[in-house]
Amino acid sequence: MPELPEVETTLRGISAHVLNSPISRINIRNAQLRWPVPADLASHLLNQSITQVRRRAKYLLLSTDTGTLIIHLGMSGSLRIVTPGIAYDKHDHVELCFANGKAMRLKDPRRFGAVLWTSDPAEEHPLLNHLGPEPLSDAFNADYLYPLSRKKNVAVKQFIMNSKIVVGIGNIYANEALFASGIHPQRAAGKISRQRYENLCIKCKQILEQAIAQGGTTLKDFVGGTGQPGYFKQELQVYGRSGQPCMQCSKPLKEVRLGNRSTVYCTHCQK
Repeated sequence: MPELPEVETTLRGISAHVLNSPISRINIRNAQLRWPVPADLASHLLNQSITQVRRRAKYLLLSTDTGTLIIHLGMSGSLRIVTPGIAYDKHDHVELCFANGKAMRLKDPRRFGAVLWTSDPAEEHPLLNHLGPEPLSDAFNADYLYPLSRKKNVAVKQFIMNSKIVVGIGNIYANEALFASGIHPQRAAGKISRQRYENLCIKCKQILEQAIAQGGTTLKDFVGGTGQPGYFKQELQVYGRSGQPCMQCSKPLKEVRLGNRSTVYCTHCQK
């Protein structure tokens, strides 16, 4: 699944191509995504220009003067900038064509993604109005995270993956941040000190920023907005390395399931 760095990479890849150019045509080849693509989408977007492209959690928000197009990449989705008229891929479901001669296509083999419209402020949409702070923002720090963790018996990995606590720390990056900060992923969130949370927040930011700089982590079929893969997979310390030697102590890494998600850690380095 595309996680925050992959979505941020997509945002940066598409922005220059879609901003401030009127939308000349909309092609909906398959409206049956996670939620149906609005049947009246063309009436909201035709001849409108996208004035801002931003990200909230794993949602891409493309704003016009009349509202916001909300896009989620789901489990396997990607956005590509192409020349209008080139052959469609089997799983190209939605296409926006722009007056500047560019087109943006949503490809989504599993169809768990979404293309939605809101005329209200995007942050008030039911998919967004309950979300926690962005992990790369100043609001995500130990002063915020530590008090929320008190008396919480849930495993810390599940705690930081809860989008009501903080958005966008998906499975890959939760594994990596906990390893980098030396915290056992199964340790109860309420049993971790403020100092350790301060370090964890720093590591979360560092790892996400590194992943964004390298275009995300290519797992299976993800590519960024320009069609290029991400390369952070080459930097992974624990995720996907169960049974291999720890890069710090050489002991075999262990894998367990937490919240039905693969969790890899070092029994020696993480306490």
